[in-house]
Amino acid sequence: MTTRKTTERRGAKVSRGASGKIQTVLGPIEPEQLGITQTHEHLLIDLMCYFQMPEEASSRWYVDAPVTMDILGNMAKHSLYNRHNAQLLDERFAIEEVLKYKYAGGNSLVDATSIGIARDPLALTRIARATGLNIIMGASHYVPVSYPADMDRRTEQQIADQIIRDVTVGVGDSGVKAGVIGEVGNFWPTTENTRKVLRASAHAAQETGAPILIHPGFHNDSPGHIVNDLLEAGMDPKRVIVGHLDLISDMNAVREIAEQGVMLEYDRFGWEDTMWGDIAGQTITIPSDVERMQRFEQIIEWGFGDRLLMSHDVCLKTDNTRYGGKGYAHILENIVPRMRKRGFTEKQIQAILVDNPRKILTFK
Repeated sequence: MTTRKTTERRGAKVSRGASGKIQTVLGPIEPEQLGITQTHEHLLIDLMCYFQMPEEASSRWYVDAPVTMDILGNMAKHSLYNRHNAQLLDERFAIEEVLKYKYAGGNSLVDATSIGIARDPLALTRIARATGLNIIMGASHYVPVSYPADMDRRTEQQIADQIIRDVTVGVGDSGVKAGVIGEVGNFWPTTENTRKVLRASAHAAQETGAPILIHPGFHNDSPGHIVNDLLEAGMDPKRVIVGHLDLISDMNAVREIAEQGVMLEYDRFGWEDTMWGDIAGQTITIPSDVERMQRFEQIIEWGFGDRLLMSHDVCLKTDNTRYGGKGYAHILENIVPRMRKRGFTEKQIQAILVDNPRKILTFK
């Protein structure tokens, strides 16, 4: 039987979590129960933090327009001006969409919705019961545009205490515990507030045994800078997932953080729309799924196949099948068969989909 560890914090004992287990919204499970896992998805989310009213009248037309076939082809250009696309708020819709992943063979997923983008712990428990999926909930803060108004005044200790409570006690009065610290959001260049959140997340991870999931800035220098900040805060690199590496074009930058020991997450499979040029003023370069698989081949050739993770980061209506997107089952239905044709072995695919997620999501 696993012994639960505790640490002293401000005179009160804080449970360190079920060491050796994976913490889902319905409680801890054995690592062997995890199965096929996508480590970066969103079932319910509100991304209106990115919204800015456009200057042009023709663009303002999109603000309250529903996502329909009539405007779908032009949605990427106007996506962050459109309220309907930026919000996934319907539990029944989420269940309908994510069941396609379940039917395709999926067992588990990380809902990486963190503080500031409408994290909903009780709704996640209902979706988990309705679908039979193991759902792991996120903690910590999302990107700076979603920070609370008083973030400048919040101390590193206060931020860490909140994350620790979310992992060990539960979010608010829900009793539902987070199982991963993230996605911890960053822009480039980093600011003192984002570095404060990084340090607080690292301290919380060390106290609770939970892993960290990073949303880096979309710049080749960003992942390495963030990893170094975490290492300076005492974080074990083997407990860190660096996400959105699809959008990091310099493979040398990826290799450098791989050599430091972190997990490498390519989490935007299915997103190939070249109309996107930036997010919140940050320039992005979107690869194709073929390029993503080529990068996997390079990483495996370097000897880091045991670090790879993959997902879709469904976070907009247009990512879902009802609105013309690839949905949550794209990797299992379309990418894995293509990986086999390209020469990926069953052992390599098993590592990416099962073994690597199990390793990183198990509490230490």
